Amino acid sequence: MNNDTTVLFRPVGQAELELIRNSGFAAFPPRLPEQPIFYPVLSEEYARQIARDWNARHEAAHVGYVMRFRVRNEYLASYEVQTVGGSMHREYWIPADDLAEFNRNIAGPIEVIAEYRSSDFN
Repeated sequence: MNNDTTVLFRPVGQAELELIRNSGFAAFPPRLPEQPIFYPVLSEEYARQIARDWNARHEAAHVGYVMRFRVRNEYLASYEVQTVGGSMHREYWIPADDLAEFNRNIAGPIEVIAEYRSSDFN
């Protein structure tokens, strides 16, 4: 474990995965105008739940991925962890305007650790 970084997770659909791939798995893409907040989550289980139950069912390609990455603690210290449901549903709320700096504080590559397709529900 690296005490200087925190492991975070991000559920994404196919389009966002392609943009992450285009960055060399080094950055998340800018938010769309209707997406003022970037939501990385603290729990792999929570990210899997969103990728499986939301992305794979509602995204155009009917696939959801779970990304894992590390962010420098010094940067994260200026944000509070938000709990949005049960104790597993913890996330950071990063304003879209802060995403470039967030990306600069990612330590190492962004990894794909899980994939869910809509056929998983049949």
